[in-house]
Amino acid sequence: ERGKEEPKDHYDLFISVSCVCSQNALFGMGNPLLDISAVVDKDFLDKYGLKPNDQILAEEKHKALFDEIVKKSKVEYHAGGSTQNSVKIAQWMIQEPHKVATFFGCIGTDHFGEILKQKAAEAHVDAHYYEQSQEPTGTCAACITGDNRSLVANLAAANCYNKEKHLDVDRNWSLVEKARVYYIAGFFLTVSPESILKVAKHASDNNKIFGLNLSAPFISQFFKEPLMKVMPYVDIIFGNETEAATFAKEQGFETEDIAEIARRVQCLPKVNKNRQRIVVFTQGREDTVATVGDKVKMFPVLDIDQNDIVDTNGAGDAFVGGFLSELVQEKPLEECIRAGHYAANVIIRRVGCTFPEKPDFH
Repeated sequence: ERGKEEPKDHYDLFISVSCVCSQNALFGMGNPLLDISAVVDKDFLDKYGLKPNDQILAEEKHKALFDEIVKKSKVEYHAGGSTQNSVKIAQWMIQEPHKVATFFGCIGTDHFGEILKQKAAEAHVDAHYYEQSQEPTGTCAACITGDNRSLVANLAAANCYNKEKHLDVDRNWSLVEKARVYYIAGFFLTVSPESILKVAKHASDNNKIFGLNLSAPFISQFFKEPLMKVMPYVDIIFGNETEAATFAKEQGFETEDIAEIARRVQCLPKVNKNRQRIVVFTQGREDTVATVGDKVKMFPVLDIDQNDIVDTNGAGDAFVGGFLSELVQEKPLEECIRAGHYAANVIIRRVGCTFPEKPDFH
């Protein structure tokens, strides 16, 4: 009996080694947005009640903001959306083969939607958008002041993602099954928590890796229930220091110590016991905090001259993208973090979440 099983084990081993970077190995799902980026002043922030460094969803009072920001002297348009940025950066770091990264999200049948399709193709990401004509493609106003960025997202079409009409369709779900690493930003919890759960459970049931980002303080505050429903399936949780502190406060951790928060998040209930949860909190120019086994370690970021920082929009997404590019190649955690720091360091020297033709990461 045993003799019969052995070749199967060898075969499994061979499969896992040979597809270290196969097409569609990395799966992302989220809100595809067109970023409208401009440098503004404090008066502009005050006028619309914005904090210098924040991410919020657009309300009625922000409608005029989108009209006003496009009239700014130096406005730039970039394909954005947190998860889409991250998988794009991961693909850029990997380079070859193309289409290692898959992306699902909802867009409108309009000009902005066409731009997103074109930009995804240029980035060699295998994007499969759910297209509908009820709502226009979503946009995100990135209001830049100094090295701060305040993001106001008008989800529009992104909010219309439909599990039954897209994720559940056989040809789409087969792409989910092809992946070994999954990543979804917490922002998508406001759109389709049932889609996230389906993907997270698939990853957990098949001992694959599922990553989630806390994304913004408002997710931990106002989308606590869907967030905590998916948490038992999360293998890697990302966030920045503000998001970590908000999460801790909302969960009643009664500590502001980031290392202690990381430890507590790691110990939250988890379904797949084969993988210990990894918690990674970035802190801007301060050390990145990560759980390594039962310890919490600090990883210094790369030095950068303040004058070289052009725009921190996309730095967090870039960190995750760099991290995922190594994770999908089965590199150790330290390497994943080093790649994350490298990618973030590249992105903050440029406007929006954009990058040079090739990475220089060794």
